[in-house]
Amino acid sequence: MPCLTCPAGSTWDPRTFAEALREWSASSRDTYYLLVSALGPHPYPTIVRDFQAVIGREARRQILAAEGRLPDELVACVGGGSNAIGLFFAFLKDRSVRMTGIEAGGLGIAGGRHAARFQGGAPGVLHGTYTFLLQDASGQVRPTHSVAAGLDYPAVGPEHAWLRDRGRVRYGFATDRQAREAFHLLCRTEGILPALESAHALAYVIERAPKMRKKEILLMNLSGRGDKDLEAWPA
Repeated sequence: MPCLTCPAGSTWDPRTFAEALREWSASSRDTYYLLVSALGPHPYPTIVRDFQAVIGREARRQILAAEGRLPDELVACVGGGSNAIGLFFAFLKDRSVRMTGIEAGGLGIAGGRHAARFQGGAPGVLHGTYTFLLQDASGQVRPTHSVAAGLDYPAVGPEHAWLRDRGRVRYGFATDRQAREAFHLLCRTEGILPALESAHALAYVIERAPKMRKKEILLMNLSGRGDKDLEAWPA
């Protein structure tokens, strides 16, 4: 049973997923389709969310044990969105908990070289999902850019689009430069090499935390490992 997924690499290629879906739809009896995020046709976004939700459930238990109350804000990076929805899902009914997802701002929103779907995207369909995606006036998928390979998909998970439309989750972005600076800061201060994907969320935390009151609690999902990114790190 072949498993069709995206090969490792720093550049997203829409042909990889398109061909995987074509093969899967034509050979569903002996082919398994896997897109490793909260994306794709139903029920895949739900399946991924439900498995990833263990992150949020554990975070909820741990913060209550450690602080005796819920956090004031949750933060996570958002590519396809499995990292963020895994953290957010257990807190969605807690209206006092703010939630912030951080997309890849790449080289800047104005120049168009980014992967921030909520900054420059519009509703559309990609790989079996109706959601926000980066597309031109003709509906063709626009190229994306991010220093983090896991954030450069041109669409976002449909549940994130829904949460944004409802106003439950706010979405921002961090640029490549901000993510790199956050990466280095965490390495120097904590001895932790974060994944470049999570470094985008960390960049937001670095900016946000000084503006919060001393007793407020900000909880961030620091996922992945940064050593995988070092070989491709620019000189």
